[in-house]
Amino acid sequence: MEITFDAALFDNDGVLVDSHVEVDRAWRQIAEEFGLDIDMLLSELAGVRSIDTLCRYLPPARARLAAAQLEELEVELANLTRPLAGALKLTSQLPANRWSIVTSASRRIAEARWRGAAIAVPPSTVTADDVTHGKPHPEPFLTAARLLGVDPTRCVVFEDSASGGAAGLAAGAIVIAVGSQTWEATPTARVQNLSEVVMAIDGRGRLLLRLEN
Repeated sequence: MEITFDAALFDNDGVLVDSHVEVDRAWRQIAEEFGLDIDMLLSELAGVRSIDTLCRYLPPARARLAAAQLEELEVELANLTRPLAGALKLTSQLPANRWSIVTSASRRIAEARWRGAAIAVPPSTVTADDVTHGKPHPEPFLTAARLLGVDPTRCVVFEDSASGGAAGLAAGAIVIAVGSQTWEATPTARVQNLSEVVMAIDGRGRLLLRLEN
């Protein structure tokens, strides 16, 4: 498969970086402290803002308190974050103004994980703090496209979660699923990790994407 496009939009956790250990540890501690069902939380939080998940089970004030404590824990543990296969190589090949990271984490958590994983961050990034509606709403990806000055339908989104995939599709983007999580929506294609993705720039300055799987 080969696709011509204008910008690449990457989810962070599960696509660029592996934050599984610290996310699991932090959420388990919060679940115990606030009397929440950890198995239910872990089944729902992928690709969704923490506050949106917590508001399903706690009154607003308690949800905000839990979210604040969770953020402190995740920032503290962010040094455990590692880059996922293919992430460093692929992002280093992209012009800085042609890609963005679009994450459901807060900016503090995102920046701490980028440092932990030594990910080179583009000038344009979108975090939970930058939008009113988180994924699966399309606002995060529409915001990223606007900041880059490109049509969202000319963007390729890389997502590992069902909620993120739904957000990308709702934004009108081409969506590549990363990993093996089951989605209700159908992505354009699926890869196991970013090492299966090759990007180049053609003679007209357009980005070309090729999947090697």
